[in-house]
Amino acid sequence: MLYEIGKILTIIGILIFIIGILFFLMGKYGFLPRLPGDILIKRENFIFYFPIATSIILSILLTIVFNLFRRR
Repeated sequence: MLYEIGKILTIIGILIFIIGILFFLMGKYGFLPRLPGDILIKRENFIFYFPIATSIILSILLTIVFNLFRRR
């Protein structure tokens, strides 16, 4: 019983550490890089940004990760 709780707490700690590093890097460098294929329209008092290429890459990565976890 205590072994399982320790294992779960260790995994939660590692996840919190990774999320903390991601937040640190996002604050320093921005959330996601602008890739070729992303739409950026700037007008006088209007900015429209639609990250098409970033969305496609993120979708592919998440699909791979979720499929890896689902197979176990």
